[in-house]
Amino acid sequence: MTGFKLDERVRLCIELALTGHSGELSLLQRQDAEARRLGMIGAEIDASRQGSSFDFRISRAIALALVSGDEDRRARRAHAAKAGIGGAACVQIESFAAAFMNPASGKLESHDV
Repeated sequence: MTGFKLDERVRLCIELALTGHSGELSLLQRQDAEARRLGMIGAEIDASRQGSSFDFRISRAIALALVSGDEDRRARRAHAAKAGIGGAACVQIESFAAAFMNPASGKLESHDV
């Protein structure tokens, strides 16, 4: 398994996981519309909002994005590698999640997904 890319669908799945408990109606509606545009069905959207995916590699990417500590990060990177997600993609996932959660950094706005 090679060639994992942090594409639009993976980015949205990560965004859904990071904001899954948001009560912001406009955000949820925008995400739902974007997910449907990408061909996702309700169950896939719900799974992502709960921090998972039916796609094994996307599930590992989400887990890595949700990591909180360095020890957990190492373990989740190892799991991601076993799923075929390379080191460069892991860094992209972590950077995307960090920038998404801190849009004040100027690196990413939530609507740039």
